Amino acid sequence: MSTLEHEEPETETETETQPQFDQDGAVGAARALEESYGEQRARRVDEDLDDADEIVELKVFRYDPEVEEKEEPRFDSFLVPFHKGMTVLDALIYARDYYDSSLTFRHSCQQAVCGSDALYVNGSQRLGCKTQLADLEDPVRVEPLPHQEVVKDLVVDMEHFYEQMHAVEPFFDPDELPDGELEEQRQSPENREEVKLSTRCIWCGACMSSCNIAAGNNEYLGPAAINKAYRFAMDEREGEDRKQERLRIIEQEHGVWRCQTQFSCTEVCPKDIPLTEHIQELKRESVKNNLKFW
Repeated sequence: MSTLEHEEPETETETETQPQFDQDGAVGAARALEESYGEQRARRVDEDLDDADEIVELKVFRYDPEVEEKEEPRFDSFLVPFHKGMTVLDALIYARDYYDSSLTFRHSCQQAVCGSDALYVNGSQRLGCKTQLADLEDPVRVEPLPHQEVVKDLVVDMEHFYEQMHAVEPFFDPDELPDGELEEQRQSPENREEVKLSTRCIWCGACMSSCNIAAGNNEYLGPAAINKAYRFAMDEREGEDRKQERLRIIEQEHGVWRCQTQFSCTEVCPKDIPLTEHIQELKRESVKNNLKFW
């Protein structure tokens, strides 16, 4: 009596069923896609330039310490199609999107209230989103804020600026709070008017960058920080003991008395804050605070 032998069907091995990753092919496909996208951008730029009534040349500072061929600072030129109402930030975004995606700069709200896009444009500190190209001479030269360490391209290290701002302890500390849980801390209209302009500061750093004293003295509090101290010291809701402490901070060696009244900070402030005037006011407050009659 014979038996039939049961043969197991042949199975494919794991190596035969698993797809193989072709690294060279993937790299080639990615490169082809990049080239295709680059060609599309180039065509778009050509079309935009042909259709534009006016073309602006943008000369942008470039520097990247992490890329060998970009370690040496230089300027790159970009031709940007101009349209009415176009800002420096608009032009930079166009250059980044259609010419060089590695172009690096800070920006956020594009409404002149975040302070992130302060730049050095045609020899002056300005907000990129507020500065109209129509108001500038061609070519438009865009650089990072002077007297700051450059991180990459138009981005500077703002850490020291923030430290100076926090050094004046920019927060309220009243002697007492209202009795009612939901009752407001009232301020007279006259006092509000006195401190109103100082509250406009957006921490952009343009004033600090323009200040020759800050450039040569790393410990100087600087106009932005002193203006922030003014905002609280001159507010009638500030506690008297806290005001005395704040005045002691700003009257130190590297405080208000280092200001040489050059008005450069006031000239470049994008929010039209009379910074130099506020510094002089705090000088007067400091003198009055130290006068004693006996």
